[in-house]
Amino acid sequence: MSRGSVLNRKERPVFSAIGHNTKKPPCCAYHCVMPEALPRSSEPRSIPDDDLSPLAPFGAPVFRMLWITWLMANICMWMSDVAAAWMMTSLNASPLWVALVQTAASLPVFLLGIPSGALADILDCKRYFLVTQIWVAGVASLLSLAIFLGVLSPTLLLVLIFANGIGLAMRWPVFSAIVPELETRVQLPAALALNGVSMNASRIIGPLVAGALIASVGSVWVFLLNAVLSLVAAVVITRWRREHKPHPLGRERLGSAMRIGLQYVSQSSHLKGVLLRIAIFFITSTALVALLPLLARGLDGGGAGTFTLLLASMGTGAILATWYLPQLRRMMSRDTLVLRGAALQSAAMVVIALTSHIWVAVPAMLLAGAAWLTTANTLSVSAQMGLPDWVRARGMSTYQMAIMGSNAAGAAVWGQVATLASVRISVVLAALTGLLAMALANRLMPGQGMVEDLTPSDVFPLPQADAPPANGHVMVTIEYLIEPERAAEFRALMAESRRSRLRHGALSWELLQDINAPGRFVEMIEDASWTEHLRRFDRVTTADVALRDRKLAFHIAESPPQVTRSVMETTLKTNPKNG
Repeated sequence: MSRGSVLNRKERPVFSAIGHNTKKPPCCAYHCVMPEALPRSSEPRSIPDDDLSPLAPFGAPVFRMLWITWLMANICMWMSDVAAAWMMTSLNASPLWVALVQTAASLPVFLLGIPSGALADILDCKRYFLVTQIWVAGVASLLSLAIFLGVLSPTLLLVLIFANGIGLAMRWPVFSAIVPELETRVQLPAALALNGVSMNASRIIGPLVAGALIASVGSVWVFLLNAVLSLVAAVVITRWRREHKPHPLGRERLGSAMRIGLQYVSQSSHLKGVLLRIAIFFITSTALVALLPLLARGLDGGGAGTFTLLLASMGTGAILATWYLPQLRRMMSRDTLVLRGAALQSAAMVVIALTSHIWVAVPAMLLAGAAWLTTANTLSVSAQMGLPDWVRARGMSTYQMAIMGSNAAGAAVWGQVATLASVRISVVLAALTGLLAMALANRLMPGQGMVEDLTPSDVFPLPQADAPPANGHVMVTIEYLIEPERAAEFRALMAESRRSRLRHGALSWELLQDINAPGRFVEMIEDASWTEHLRRFDRVTTADVALRDRKLAFHIAESPPQVTRSVMETTLKTNPKNG
């Protein structure tokens, strides 16, 4: 460690580097505390907070309003996808150009997933959500204008579809962060399931409306309706009475917020397990959707109508599954429910791949839709429960990126397998691979049951400095004295401490052992600045307090572990005029 200028050499002993003052600043400016402690809407709920019914979240007026907004937004998304693909066929019928429409729509999710999640965490959610809706409406209006003026070209269409994808990519993380703010922890799974209903209902409604408009009046009216509905959704958002509370430490910098978001996920074994499972599920199940047009053609009398019927059946199955999810969650653990969902998905895929009868394929698609929603919702709830509010949008953006990346990779892989072998063989292989991979994931990375308690805590006092440094990294050292024979246990516990410090935003962490005194250990945590050091205090949870107590149980000295905070002089930015 570089020798630094000590801030509080003989400060009042504090156990943890994550200190807090007695007056803790409010938790994240734009996210509330854990769901069970959320500030609720002043409007009365028509359903008790402990109601486990699938429709219980609709008891919150704000949730009802935003759910309708989300439904309209999703309908607009599906309408735009259908109209854009059809418009490209009239501009350039090349398969490459038609395929690029989907690429242009989904690429922003990969490029902007982490930045959009960071912005959703550090900006005012209401205004951010409102801006995304206005952005989407503006892009749809430009598309309509270009068609009316006769200046739309294949390249311009792709550019505008990409711009529309930017709005969608920026919108998704903020809505994911809003939902836990509106519902209790008990009703959060049902609320997320209703979001799945919104997505699947829009998957049915959007293409039907778009198809009807294209056939009757043309694609331009689809984009106009898209613009109108997006503006209606924006107006609805303005009615949301949400208090804006600026953070006492100011906004996080975008670069730092992105780093910490990725760091949080990488240091959470729970979230890595969720991402692994959702990636496995979508990289294999996407074979069914990607190859469904060809499977539909292979059915007796198959055609465009058959394809639409199969898609509608899948969406209907997903909606129906919502009613049974509360009972299934009470009956089975997360891993069991996910594995059985994957098994049902695989079975449905095999049936659809091997049958030539539509009356067999339709029920199988219903089951596939039910399995899809059950698995995706279970993992979505698990991800939400493993994220504190201050980093929720960033965490959920990585979840969405895993889904989109798996979809893209799966479609390419199973499409190539279908080219080399056959469509039926490809779908069957994908089904078997998905089931075996999910079983292996459950074996190698089993769920830990209850996730740690992420309720914010203000137990630790905030550190004080006579002259807080204006810049430079801050190095925190904490000295422990333990029984040497317990060193192995202590190191294992400190590995948990490392993960906790890095999740909270520390730049680096080290553990030193005194060569001459084997029972003396020094924990070292580096923060990017004094302000970033203070931000970690706002992120302390009940689980961190429990971890502190477990570390304290090893300390055998009469006085608490000594904490020292220093400025790393090699990182200071000096003013040349001052020498």
